[in-house]
Amino acid sequence: MSKYILLISVIAFYLPVTGQETIYPAPANKGIIAISGGTIHVGNGSVIKDGTIIITNNKISSVGSNLQVPAGAKRIDAKGKQVYPGIIATNTNLGLSEIQRIRSMEDFTEIGEYNPSVKSINAYNAESKIIPTIRSNGILLAHIVPQGGTISGTSSVVQLDAWNWQDAVYKLNNGIHLNMPALINRPNPFAAFFQMAAPAIDPVKAGLKRIDDIKTMLREAQSYAKQTNPVINLKYEALKGLFNGTQKLFIHADLVKEMMMAIDMKNEFGLDIVIVGGEDSWMMADLLNDNKIPVILTEPHGLPATADDAIDQPYKTGAQLAKAGVLFTIEIEANHWQQRCLPFQAGTMAAYGLPKEDAIKAITLDAAKILGIDSMTGSIEAGKDANIVISEGDLLDMKSSKVNQAFIQGRSINLDNKQSQLFERYKYKFGIK
Repeated sequence: MSKYILLISVIAFYLPVTGQETIYPAPANKGIIAISGGTIHVGNGSVIKDGTIIITNNKISSVGSNLQVPAGAKRIDAKGKQVYPGIIATNTNLGLSEIQRIRSMEDFTEIGEYNPSVKSINAYNAESKIIPTIRSNGILLAHIVPQGGTISGTSSVVQLDAWNWQDAVYKLNNGIHLNMPALINRPNPFAAFFQMAAPAIDPVKAGLKRIDDIKTMLREAQSYAKQTNPVINLKYEALKGLFNGTQKLFIHADLVKEMMMAIDMKNEFGLDIVIVGGEDSWMMADLLNDNKIPVILTEPHGLPATADDAIDQPYKTGAQLAKAGVLFTIEIEANHWQQRCLPFQAGTMAAYGLPKEDAIKAITLDAAKILGIDSMTGSIEAGKDANIVISEGDLLDMKSSKVNQAFIQGRSINLDNKQSQLFERYKYKFGIK
């Protein structure tokens, strides 16, 4: 009898905390959907007023004004609403971290300095409770990135409505992530204390030594890639994509000296690189453009890199990069749950000189170009996946934005989430209507 009482107690405890289990991936769209009457922000800088989008199965078949809606199509009235491509979150550990500070729920860092063979997708949790809260603000795809060490591992791009990581994959193993060693001597107020136990180390010399080690590894990996039947080396095997053009090298660097080293690596090894972070990128925007190096720019809602920079410099950097012709997008590093604020970060840049449609483009089509998925998504154009967001207000304005429908690959997804469920729960408790 006691075991039945225990079972009932466990069920009674478990049921209230699993409300989100009713939020499950949408089935594939079989048929034609017509979204008409809305203002369509295409994602490439253009806007179609009172436009129509025709979705056939999982693809956008046509978009424009005065389109003939096929007979039998499911009609969605978007009159008075704003229609956008799905937003793409870059450089995030979404799905790799659930509850911070709890070790068993954080799976984004591997032991060791050089881990190119570590694949973030294998640890991705498609059932994360965080993901629905991100989708509800229009973020439909994410770039899942490992962290730690000198070479952290391999990233992938996922769509955010899936049963498991296999279903979620949008672009598998799209790049290797390298953390550029710091090349600046930052004063340490506790240095005198620690020098009692260990000899002083020049951080700049140590950083240059690590860069030499990185280059040595890349040279060996390049030689390995040229061999016909090499003895299998997992680390070098993982780096082969850098030398045959199938992968990009994402170099995490913020300061000018570090980014100059990144350019040197690009030129020496002929790599396709992306700067991640790039706080000082505005200082060398023309050089980045000349070398055709895109930037995944650190979030503008933060302090400038140095005390000498203008306090609003992070807000202006996007406009300065765009003016120089640098391809860029925005990232919210590490904090997986804050990805929902990504459109508002773009909105801040729009308030500081970046044209509004360019701000939308930065987090949609330009992000897709940087990740190598622009042939599939990033804009509302015929032939691309139907990744679409419908909002009652301006998606970049936290005051008016209200996403009420979204599609991933033509599937109308559930926008409910744990937070909205709690909102309804306590409205009910206190009799609020």
